[in-house]
Amino acid sequence: MPTYEYECEKCGHRFEVFQSMTEPPRKRCPKCRGKVRRLIGGGAGVVFKGTGFYTTDYRSHAYKEQKRKESGEPAKPKGEGGERGKKKERDSGS
Repeated sequence: MPTYEYECEKCGHRFEVFQSMTEPPRKRCPKCRGKVRRLIGGGAGVVFKGTGFYTTDYRSHAYKEQKRKESGEPAKPKGEGGERGKKKERDSGS
């Protein structure tokens, strides 16, 4: 359910209402009972949930190596752990 923002035309009081899209808009100010108008909202902000959206997905190889050294984890030999280091083998097709 969206949050709608209203402003009173009489006293200038601004307030937000969490209501269903099918509910009719509010008509009266909760403070002075004056007429209100619904304002255009900025929309919802983007929320990234889960672990490591930017940090683990887009870090450079040098950054990952530095972190590996700091954590005491042994470095992986070249050719292991990624598509870049792998060579494609072709079947001879005999």
